[in-house]
Amino acid sequence: MSLKPRKVDFDTTWCVLLETVKSVITCAKVNRTTWNDRFSDVYALCVACPEPLSDRLYVETKQFLENHVQELYQNVIQHGDESYLSQYHKYWEEYSRGSSFLNLLYGYLNTTFIKKQKYSEADLSYGGFSVESADQKLEIGELALDTWKRFMVEPLKDPIVKLLLADIKNDRMSSTVHQTVLHGVINSFVNVEEYKKKHPLQLYEEVFEAPFKLETGDFYRVEAAKLKDECNCSEFMEKVIIKLDNEDFRSRKFLHPSSYSKVTHECQQRMVADHLQFLHGECREMVRVEKRKDLSNMYQLLKPIHGGLGVLIQEIETHIKNTGLEAVKNLKGDNIPGQFVESILEVHGKYTELIKVVFHADQQFVGALDKACAAAINYKQNPRHGCKSPELLSRYCDNLLKKSSKGISENELDDKLANCITVFKYLDDKDVFQRFYSKMLAKRLIYTQSASMDAEEAMINKLKQACGYEFTNKLHRMFTDMNISTGLNNDFSDFLKKQNVSELGVNFSISVLQAGAWPIGQSNLPTFAIPQELEKSVRMFETFYSGKFSGRKLTWLHSFCNGELKFNHLKRPYFVSMGTFHMAILLLFNSSDSLKLSDIMEHTKLSEAELKKQLQTLTETKIVVLEDDASLDSALTLNLNYNNKRTKFKITSASQKETPQEIEQTHNAVDEDRKMYLQAAIVRIMKARKILKHTMLIQEVISQARARFSPNIPMIKKCIEALIDKQYLERTSNSTDEYSYVA
Repeated sequence: MSLKPRKVDFDTTWCVLLETVKSVITCAKVNRTTWNDRFSDVYALCVACPEPLSDRLYVETKQFLENHVQELYQNVIQHGDESYLSQYHKYWEEYSRGSSFLNLLYGYLNTTFIKKQKYSEADLSYGGFSVESADQKLEIGELALDTWKRFMVEPLKDPIVKLLLADIKNDRMSSTVHQTVLHGVINSFVNVEEYKKKHPLQLYEEVFEAPFKLETGDFYRVEAAKLKDECNCSEFMEKVIIKLDNEDFRSRKFLHPSSYSKVTHECQQRMVADHLQFLHGECREMVRVEKRKDLSNMYQLLKPIHGGLGVLIQEIETHIKNTGLEAVKNLKGDNIPGQFVESILEVHGKYTELIKVVFHADQQFVGALDKACAAAINYKQNPRHGCKSPELLSRYCDNLLKKSSKGISENELDDKLANCITVFKYLDDKDVFQRFYSKMLAKRLIYTQSASMDAEEAMINKLKQACGYEFTNKLHRMFTDMNISTGLNNDFSDFLKKQNVSELGVNFSISVLQAGAWPIGQSNLPTFAIPQELEKSVRMFETFYSGKFSGRKLTWLHSFCNGELKFNHLKRPYFVSMGTFHMAILLLFNSSDSLKLSDIMEHTKLSEAELKKQLQTLTETKIVVLEDDASLDSALTLNLNYNNKRTKFKITSASQKETPQEIEQTHNAVDEDRKMYLQAAIVRIMKARKILKHTMLIQEVISQARARFSPNIPMIKKCIEALIDKQYLERTSNSTDEYSYVA
């Protein structure tokens, strides 16, 4: 074969080529030699001299395709409605396959003549041209598809679509249909325009998809109404889910993937969205009895519907809240903190599992759980008094971390502390928890009651992760003080050796605490004269400390000190740990078996009220006996017949027992801290904004304080007024509800 252009007789060559084209388009047998010769003929016509015959070849081929499709059309319409689809499908399968081979045969025409005349993307997008323009040349394969569309699909689309919809309806009704034919016919609407770069599915969507969606909606509207009349809600949901699954499966058998979601949406609208009121009306009872299967079905149906889950989420939230309130209201018994925390954790764990299993951990339901738990935990039985939850949680932590906590391993303790953080995160008044927790931590550290220092630090680190460094700063400093005190005791021992002090007469250790870090008030400290036995130790330590640190002042907190006495006056010796005040009182009995209260007051310098408070513990333990009237002239007598099963025991000092007055003082201290926090927040905001409206200031203050506590509006207003009085802020002259920062 010569590639040189030559003169070609078009009519003769076309007659030969046409026979092969007919065979190709009908998928008849064409041997390799004939194929190669006809391919050469196409090439020869495209490069013919003196003028290429490409355009004429294109026109003749187009005319042949139109005549061929019209002939096929006549064959289809000659058959009855029953064989419409099968005949159409048969001819389409043959024609579409043949057109792809024909496109290969005309490969040279496509790549030279047609490609040069095709509009570019820029022409189609911005030049005002369209694919359907009269002078637009299509590749032969595309031309074949376009011809099928114009002479087969357009005339037959209405009866074909009508038959398709009827067959699909029969398939829904479990009748037998020819699935291959259905899929092939529907697919022809997609493939016939697949060559288009813009809107290749336009024909499919307009001719088939739109009427199919309408028919589907009408069918399932009737089905849903029928099911609603015949079934209860549980059965209705189960059957709707089955029908939705079946329709989705049917879509994947017959339709183009772009239709899957559209058809599913239409079914959901007709079978679920149209009956939302009916479904929402059943939510409350399902949630109340916790029917998991029904709730799972309800969630599956309502989730795809816009706004469908709102009622179910609200019912879940209300149910969890009520369950939580029932669990924590009216707690009675000895271990109320433990009952409170464990009840809340039980509710939280139960509904966390339910949401995970039934609602697949949907974040909307997780949010409802959080709101419900927060409402139950922060519930105030008496609005005049604060919420008890922060105090109960701190006491629960205290019980866990104390040495008295028995039968619990390190792993169990760590798990329980982690559960405490779960409850802690829901607290609104985290500052109240912090105040109580720090007081209890202080007592555990001072009286060496901690079961594990590692557990203490782990808990503080968990709180730090939950609320940040600022929240636990003082707690960390308390630990630091205890570590520093250990070093100070070692340094004090070295100091005594240098001073040639062989012994102090007692075993003496000291804890030096920073005043700003520990929740121990230095005001209203009881007057007290330390026993003579301790005077040397105290004096030597003060000398040591003042020499080591200049400018620091030591304030002795005797009410927090402990000592150990050995009882030698009884039948057997006892080793008793007690507070300093108790120890000072009992040491006076080294010289006498009986003393008047006035004499004890004189020696200890304790006030009458404080003395009686300390004597109450001693008399209750029967170590001493007090006359009935308990006046200052009453005698306090040593009980020489005292007996105890234990030879080593402890007397709890009054300072270790928290009184209702101290609890009230703690709450008052929290209120004062809040006022200072709010005032500082207001100043920070106004310093940055300079001028701000009242409502905007209130919102920003609430936003900043929310991490620690939920401030009430009256308190914020009082803080604003206080800052105006202190001349940090002033009202602007333009408006009474606008403030400006005073630099």
